[in-house]
Amino acid sequence: MPRPEAPTWPTCRGSARRSIRISRSHRSRRRATRSSSGTRRRHPWPTRLRSWRRPSSRRRPTTCTRTLSSSRRPGRSSEPGPDRLRCRRRPAGRLIRTGGVPGERRAAHRLRERPRRNRVSERPSDPTSGPDFAALNGWDRDFTVFDDFDLPSYVGPATFAKLPWVTDPAELRARGVDVAIVGAPFDDMVTHRPGARFGPRAIREAQYSTGSLHSLQLRVEPFEVLTVVDAGDANIVPAYHERAHAMIHRKVLEVAGTGAIPIILGGDHSITWPAATAIAEVRRPSSVGIVHFDAHADTAPDSWGQIASHGSPMRRLIESGAIEGRNFVQVGLRGYWPPVDVLDWMRDHGLRYHFMTEMEERGSEAVIADAIAEALDGPESVYLSVDIDVVDPGLAPGTGTPEPGGMLTRELLRAVRQIVGAVDLAGMDIVEVAPPYDWAESTAMIANRVALEAISALALKRRAGERVRWER
Repeated sequence: MPRPEAPTWPTCRGSARRSIRISRSHRSRRRATRSSSGTRRRHPWPTRLRSWRRPSSRRRPTTCTRTLSSSRRPGRSSEPGPDRLRCRRRPAGRLIRTGGVPGERRAAHRLRERPRRNRVSERPSDPTSGPDFAALNGWDRDFTVFDDFDLPSYVGPATFAKLPWVTDPAELRARGVDVAIVGAPFDDMVTHRPGARFGPRAIREAQYSTGSLHSLQLRVEPFEVLTVVDAGDANIVPAYHERAHAMIHRKVLEVAGTGAIPIILGGDHSITWPAATAIAEVRRPSSVGIVHFDAHADTAPDSWGQIASHGSPMRRLIESGAIEGRNFVQVGLRGYWPPVDVLDWMRDHGLRYHFMTEMEERGSEAVIADAIAEALDGPESVYLSVDIDVVDPGLAPGTGTPEPGGMLTRELLRAVRQIVGAVDLAGMDIVEVAPPYDWAESTAMIANRVALEAISALALKRRAGERVRWER
């Protein structure tokens, strides 16, 4: 019996014979044609297949394929013929061969669109009637709830060492607070690089260890011995230095009046003027000496006519009478400032100062011992002011006026322990920490440790039975 010939498939709009599946990827397929010489060549990209491509304005924004289907017109035979084949688009469909061949060769599989489930409408209107996801995932068990003081430094309130936040003077007095952290986020009076306004927050957040800390240097747990709180920031707004200095003065006056020792976090060095003045008012003018760590003397008459800049606070304190010049001691001066006329003014008013070269020759401990004796030549207590640029900028780059050749970090921390352990500390400030230039947060961490070393030294004194709080 002769073998039947293969059926001839009809074409659609003059197209060549199509395969069963044709997807959109075929639209970008380049057609191979033959040149007049008989060699094969390709059309340049892209090739428009006009036989089946529709204008973009008529395309549906869905995943579509094309289907060869029969056209059943009224009044004609239901059997499709080659002349009644047409191309049409079906969303999410497949190209199947339909019509044109009678009997078993007619396609038996036509894709039907399936209705999508509306999962939103299937959700229960009452959440309590649904599954208990907490129990399903094991989240309904009893877990330990930690106190804010024991949480990581990046969780919870951003207070110094996760200490309680107490701003009410009456509560400070009722708690018998020994040390209170005060923020002074102000840097409008800088003459070089700004950014110290962000210092108080950076110093607070530089504390990565929380809970009850143990000083390996002094073998004491400061927060177990002393009552230490964070008293918040002075009410400061930018671009208003008279108001800012007034708010700092009031804040420190409130805290010091409760008997607590304020540790002020700056801020530029101009904040020392109102802060140390407030301490002198509480304790009695001229009864407080100052030990000042800095690369610069900060005794300029003014800065371009501005007498309240960060280069003049020590001069303002002495001229106002809050601090006696002979009880004002500076440590770590170096570089190329102050000029000769400012040094002459300092000598005329009895200021004592120790250059960095002296510390290199004699050693820091011997120089600090002299500074303590000079600051207490008459006064009963000492105010400690630490400008972070006293440290070498290779170790503390985050400051506004860096000066090479400064102290090492361990020298400064040892000096702070030495001073606080030997004097009646009236107050303290740590200034000129500028986080925008503190690429590794090392400057903020040094400032944080300066405050912790002072608190630990106070705790050691309290444990030895000495008085820490100031009582009238």
